[in-house]
This record gives sequence, structure tokens and C-alpha cells, in this order.
Amino acid sequence: MADQIQKMYHDQEPMAEIIMPNVITAMASLLQRVSEMNDDLSRPFGEHQRFSAFSALTKPPISIRSYMERIFKYANCSDSCYVVAYIYLDRFIQKQPFLPIDSYNVHRLIISSVLVSAKFMDDLCYNNAYYAKIGGITTEEMNFLELDFLFGVGFQLNVTCSTYTDYCSSLQRETVMRTMYSPVFEPFLLTSFDKNLRMHLYDEDSQSIHRNSQVTTAV
Repeated sequence: MADQIQKMYHDQEPMAEIIMPNVITAMASLLQRVSEMNDDLSRPFGEHQRFSAFSALTKPPISIRSYMERIFKYANCSDSCYVVAYIYLDRFIQKQPFLPIDSYNVHRLIISSVLVSAKFMDDLCYNNAYYAKIGGITTEEMNFLELDFLFGVGFQLNVTCSTYTDYCSSLQRETVMRTMYSPVFEPFLLTSFDKNLRMHLYDEDSQSIHRNSQVTTAV
């Protein structure tokens, strides 16, 4: 299958600088470090071999931050959608431990998680064809990735208020640490994030965050 995402970003015009909310910047930073870490872990075993519906044939030439800037610019979804998308990514890797987030699959996982989150959280949401254009893939692939992602998280889309707050705090800490520490100290943050990704923060006795609810982020 041709790698549509790579061709699109080679051909596109450079975007004007976008000021993203802290929550999205923090999410991009965390995903960048995790994908690079998993790339390094798989490198001793040879070329990338964990193929899935989310895996690109080659590493997309666009950075995770630029990719999320593009989604933020064109998707027009609420800030809370990105927090919930982050939660969905956590649930996905907990249920799919043999498919770690790396540079080959992170872009498709991001666009899939944001699409699912926007449909669940927002009153209005663009259709799959529009998200496919944002993500640089075909509509057919976007449809398939959405379904595969839903099965990957076991269709567990409800997010409790306590879980939402915990993940907001995690992203807020990332924002603070990015401000306080230089890149020299960033490797020490990997352990914290790795633990965070595997925390089971679901509290089903708490009030859940449902579709159409008005949620503001703590970041």
C-alpha cells in the first residue's frame, strides 16, 4: 500500500507558525519522546518489524508537533478532545502491549484518536473524509483506522472526571518541566511518562464525561 502521508507532506506548502494550546504542545512533546525511545529499543533487533494497520512503510517526514499543528489548525475540535485523545492512546497501548508507539505508527494513531475523541466529545465534528485529508491518508484508510482503533481500545470511550483531571495534571507537569528544564534533563522524564502511560486511572464510580459536556482543560 502506497504511503500517502509521506507524499502529502513532501508536496504541501509550509504552514504559517501556529500558537497551539499548552495541552497539545505537551502531548506532542510526550509522544515524540516515547516514539523515539521505542525506536531506540527496537533498533538492536534490526529494521522496524511491528507492522499493523497504523504502521507506515517509512517514517513520515513531518514531525509530530507539526502534524498536531495541522490537526489543530484544520479540525477545529475543542481542547478537551486532545486530552481525551491522549487518554484513548493510553488505553490503546495498555490493551495492545505488542504494538508500542513509535515513529512509524504515531501519526496514524494520533489522527485516529483525535477523530474518535472529537466524535464522542463535540457537538459538531467533520466527517472521515475531511480528517483523511488533514491526516494525509485516503478516506478508506481513515475509515479502517477508526474501526481498528475502536476495537483496539475495546470501545471504552467514556472518561470519568477523575481520570480526565489526572491526565490534565500529567500534561500540565510536562508543560512545567519543558519550561524549567533543559533538554539535557529530558531522558530522566522518560521513566515518569512510561509509568504514566501504564497507569490505570479509571474510576467508574465517579461522574463520567459524556458527549456534549462542557469541559475545560487544566492546562
